[in-house]
Amino acid sequence: MSDIKDRVAIVGLGTTEYSRNSGRTSASLVLEACIAAIRDAGIERDEIDGLCGSNRVIPAHQVQGALGIPACTWWANPTVPFQHQLIEAMNAVHAGSAQTVLVYHGNYRATGVSRSAIADPFRERAGPGFNVLASDPDTFASPVGYAPWAGRYLEQFGVGREVFGKVAINSRSNAIANEHAAMRKPLTMEDYLSARMVREPLTAFDMDYPVDGADAFIVTSTERALDLPHVPVLIHAAVMGQTDLPYEDQVTDLGHTGQQIVAREMWRRSDVRRDDIDVFFPYDGFTIICVRWFEALGFCGDGEADALFDDSWDAATNRLLLGGRVPVNTHGGSLSDGGVQGSNHFREAVDQLRGTAGARQVAGARHALVAPGGMFFNSGGVMLRSDG
Repeated sequence: MSDIKDRVAIVGLGTTEYSRNSGRTSASLVLEACIAAIRDAGIERDEIDGLCGSNRVIPAHQVQGALGIPACTWWANPTVPFQHQLIEAMNAVHAGSAQTVLVYHGNYRATGVSRSAIADPFRERAGPGFNVLASDPDTFASPVGYAPWAGRYLEQFGVGREVFGKVAINSRSNAIANEHAAMRKPLTMEDYLSARMVREPLTAFDMDYPVDGADAFIVTSTERALDLPHVPVLIHAAVMGQTDLPYEDQVTDLGHTGQQIVAREMWRRSDVRRDDIDVFFPYDGFTIICVRWFEALGFCGDGEADALFDDSWDAATNRLLLGGRVPVNTHGGSLSDGGVQGSNHFREAVDQLRGTAGARQVAGARHALVAPGGMFFNSGGVMLRSDG
């Protein structure tokens, strides 16, 4: 990682509206975000020679055809969460397989699902990714896989569900200032504790809010980025983590997951320390994942997140401020901005480091830690920084 550190940058950013039911196709959403990212980067489509999509939406060759990109020398369609796409693109640029990569991801709920199911985010989720996960005998459906570990956490550390509730409330409080967010109604602890149980101990507020929407990014070398319009956001360190037992029902315990691998390697590879971080983006697809990111990354010890949250709670804004200054998931996260498997966490991190986050802007933000993915087979961590 030392050779690649700070050598690759994010220079373009595009997004679409997030909505519960857009009435559009997944292709139209992805292409809208991609076109916006190309324009934002100040480049021509002919300059793109790499594409990285995902197995969840339209593949790279279809995006190339739809956009009329004349020639690509590299492409990939890895699985989500979104750190996989970004890390693949980073490696391709650094290796010289491509000079300028269009990276995208979208989430789409409506295909093949009844209208009543569209209105309920916790019935069958649309799109090939979720359907495959639900039918694959080697993979647990997400609520089934995470609920037992959430219960194990509460029992092992002797805390109440309020620790999960604080994650949900923080995300919602931040989303109120984000016009892009799908869920902006204020959330109280009473609301959280009285929410309908989906699978004990996880409620409807413990799970990401599925939306129709897409995000896209332009990735290129830092050297080239200096000639483009925006302050480049540098990929300082990037890590993925997976254990030898990467299944929800086989993991040894909460202390032996992909998150611990990511944390160990992140702090080994990164010159940016915890005290340097200006904004933190732990994945909150499930509240238990988010709680464990704080602990695995060393913001507190195992089982101490609840105390950390109490010490870090800003009563005036009803949100977390680590050390009194570092906000968490300023966009509202997966729980309130929308569940798009982490692409929105990166989008918000780029906005913050560019200084273009509007009312959510963290003054002087230069370092952002994004911890996308879950606890088992898809953990990841990316440290982003800016000199702007």
